Amino acid sequence: MSAHPRLSLNQATVKRASLAEALEACQAAGIPALGTWREPVQDLGLAEAERMIADSGLRVSTHCRAGFFTLPEGEQRRASIEDNKVAIEETARIAAAGAPGSRAVLVLVAGGLPGDSRDLAGARGRVADALEELAPVAADAGVTLAIEPLHPMYVTDRAVVSTLGQALDLAAPFDPAVVGATVDTFHIFWDPEVVAQIERAGREGRIASYQVCDWKTPLPADVLLSRHHTGDGVIDFGPLTAAVEAAGYTGDVEVEIFNEDIWAAPYAAVARRTAEAFSAAVAPHLA
Repeated sequence: MSAHPRLSLNQATVKRASLAEALEACQAAGIPALGTWREPVQDLGLAEAERMIADSGLRVSTHCRAGFFTLPEGEQRRASIEDNKVAIEETARIAAAGAPGSRAVLVLVAGGLPGDSRDLAGARGRVADALEELAPVAADAGVTLAIEPLHPMYVTDRAVVSTLGQALDLAAPFDPAVVGATVDTFHIFWDPEVVAQIERAGREGRIASYQVCDWKTPLPADVLLSRHHTGDGVIDFGPLTAAVEAAGYTGDVEVEIFNEDIWAAPYAAVARRTAEAFSAAVAPHLA
């Protein structure tokens, strides 16, 4: 079995799988790349994770995730910054272990409003401050920090960056090779400015990752778990994918799904279903 050559399975789609199980599911489904997550890598140990990835013959598309920059200055913020530095090193080593075409991209989620704060502007300012501190570390490691805007329903608890335009504004002071953005269909398909902002991201050379999954209503009680296989919801992947292609992005396209029913299914079956759905809904719009 062979999947589309640019398909990557983001490890969150098989959340309960170990790294070994995720790699095996990709291999069985013919998926050539994996987007790794920090927790399974840390559970295994970085050196062993590097060995397993190298032996798998798979590319690494991204490493997820770091960020959470919105805390005020103090011990907790310092701990978060230091953890991001660890994540940068992990990303560089994991990408180096992958097959040719692997990319050292660390996905960043900004973080929500801390505590009982109502100060969105202040929280966003602290994200900018963190990027200024971390960009030189990422540059030295050859890692791209990919700011991921999240749907506005997550603005208080997960990400004060809600649009691709906001992510690009935050990235603007930095070299595009060091700070870019993640384009995730689930989070930004609703934005009337989305195509224009994808075009802008292409002009600025800042599309570090393209992630896809679908949106279907009604949403579950836990809206974090509301993602679906491509083609099972309402997102029109044609214009979005065409815009990303026209913007010059040539990397892997990750399928990242948070969904309890999908997490409960056998990993190999999820990988096969992911490849089939991607071939039908996304692949026809790729060059």
